[in-house]
Amino acid sequence: MLNLGWLEVGVILGAAMLIFGPQKITQLGSSLGKTLRNFREGWRQPDTDDEK
Repeated sequence: MLNLGWLEVGVILGAAMLIFGPQKITQLGSSLGKTLRNFREGWRQPDTDDEK
């Protein structure tokens, strides 16, 4: 990946908390999780619209 250690990850998360605030971080994480879930579901389901 990026070979980041725990210290670097902590610094990045701390900076994100200072910039965005805890409420916005929670919203961003939730929307990212929903996006990834929808992407995985779409990837697994065959697309039948292209056959027509």
